[in-house]
Amino acid sequence: MKRTITADGNAEPLGPYSHGATDGNLVFTAGQIPVTPEGAVLSEEPIGVQTEQSLANIERILAEADAGLGDVLKTTVYLTDVGDFDEMNEVYRDFFDGDPPARTALEVARIADDADIEIEVVAAVP
Repeated sequence: MKRTITADGNAEPLGPYSHGATDGNLVFTAGQIPVTPEGAVLSEEPIGVQTEQSLANIERILAEADAGLGDVLKTTVYLTDVGDFDEMNEVYRDFFDGDPPARTALEVARIADDADIEIEVVAAVP
């Protein structure tokens, strides 16, 4: 049965969507931009800082579904500049050490609130 997820410690969604949803087997997160728990978007920060905040938001969403980053099966990373890939990858690697999930990374024209990155994941619920 579908259950929507609101993560404690994450800013309220910026529109009519949930932080995530689960059916008890899989968790799907909404795309996470680098927004702090207080609602500040870190769009002026380097891509490494933006990546870290986006993934921290995802971590909190997964925790609400009793999952963690080690349960992530697939990530999609949207970048406004594919030239930021290496710097993003350095931070990303720290969150997914060991057995990383499948990943797609692509360049897009624009992301909400002028962020430079947005990340979404699909995870298994252990």
